Amino acid sequence: MENKEFQFKTNINCGGCVASVTPHLNNAAGICEWNVDTTNKDKVLTVKTEGVTRDQVLDLIKKAGFKAEPLVRE
Repeated sequence: MENKEFQFKTNINCGGCVASVTPHLNNAAGICEWNVDTTNKDKVLTVKTEGVTRDQVLDLIKKAGFKAEPLVRE
């Protein structure tokens, strides 16, 4: 299994939003660690995974009721 780190621009912008997405990300097999920088204007979600694809993470965020788009690293 390959470990990867993905970053997404999201609309997860407060503690309540983080609480809403927490069960979806915490209970997903293959997600090792995640956090949301709600102080960043892009509300950046960073997810460290083991064997999970970017699209699978996007699907989890969508199921939680939030929007996300991949951030392209320069």
